[in-house]
Amino acid sequence: MVEITFNAEKREKAGKGAARACRREGRIPAVIYGGKQEPIMISLHPVELEKALDTFGFYKADITIVLDGKKYSVVCQDVQFHPVSDRPIHVDFLRK
Repeated sequence: MVEITFNAEKREKAGKGAARACRREGRIPAVIYGGKQEPIMISLHPVELEKALDTFGFYKADITIVLDGKKYSVVCQDVQFHPVSDRPIHVDFLRK
């Protein structure tokens, strides 16, 4: 099974404006939710994400997200793509 690791940065705000600001900074907004815990808003480096999306079995892969020294074990729930450029614009991760 494929194992993927992302180094993420925490986002402080949620919503459309905050996600757009994150994209203007050159990052891709994402969220980690599930497991009866509060959701964590993060941002990912676009090159890391696009390389991972090219790997076979990305949606079934064991993904580790490193955030402030803490590791989260997740699976990819959904990736939203831009309708014209087909680049990822948002990712949802589900805790295991």
